[in-house]
Amino acid sequence: MRSYQPDLTPPWKRSAPVPEVPAEPDLVVEEVATGFCGAVIRCEKTAQGPTVTLEDRFGKHRVFPMEPRAFLLEGKVVTLVRPGPGGPVRPSRTASGSVAVPGARARVARAGRIYVEGRHDAELVERVWGDDLRIEGVVVEYLEGIDDLPAIVGDFSPGPDARLGVLVDHLVTGSKESRLAAQVSDPDVLVVGHPYIDVWEAVKPSSVGIEAWPVVPRGQDWKTGVCRALGWPENTGAAWQHILSKVHSYKDLEPHLLGRVEELIDFVTAVPD
Repeated sequence: MRSYQPDLTPPWKRSAPVPEVPAEPDLVVEEVATGFCGAVIRCEKTAQGPTVTLEDRFGKHRVFPMEPRAFLLEGKVVTLVRPGPGGPVRPSRTASGSVAVPGARARVARAGRIYVEGRHDAELVERVWGDDLRIEGVVVEYLEGIDDLPAIVGDFSPGPDARLGVLVDHLVTGSKESRLAAQVSDPDVLVVGHPYIDVWEAVKPSSVGIEAWPVVPRGQDWKTGVCRALGWPENTGAAWQHILSKVHSYKDLEPHLLGRVEELIDFVTAVPD
């Protein structure tokens, strides 16, 4: 009979136990070794042991072994385990991927704002980030173009408690938009942009059911040219409503837009030092 051998390891050298958390779909965790953060897509049983597939906010997938103490949940080390039948229901998520807050009331609007170029930009931001913006009290307004951006910023009178974020279409080196953005230099204003000619292109072609967004010759109205190339009726308003109806979450948008909108929300909601 094996005799009992006490554990003589000093308490301060013993590894503290960590909670085991079922890897339910949509649970957002961070893998400790790589820092990859994403939502659980699925768990699989392999010859090397169980694995979990995570998807980050840009749609990238990574597979990790479900090893002890290998993940962070809300900043705390946990061990992921395969979910059992009838396990707890994970928190639902907003279209942007944030944890939904059932019954949350909209916050009183902040003095800070996010400006976008046009109505379509505003509708797309609302569709994906609307729940988050209401909880944070951030209002999005559209400008119908940014030709007068320096004057618009001046009229807004930004300050530490009233920050302004501006999302610009086609913000690439050498463009008119880049020259206008360069004229704004204020610590309480952040001007960022995406490389697309129009926000339509920020919707993934696969979500719309097309192979790619058409290349429209210079000098042509881009939206009308897209409708012609795709064989759609030349009604850009109806075309946009069709495109918008295909956007259900952040997964339907290109990373270049996702990152910039998240950056603006963080900037406008930052607590002044």
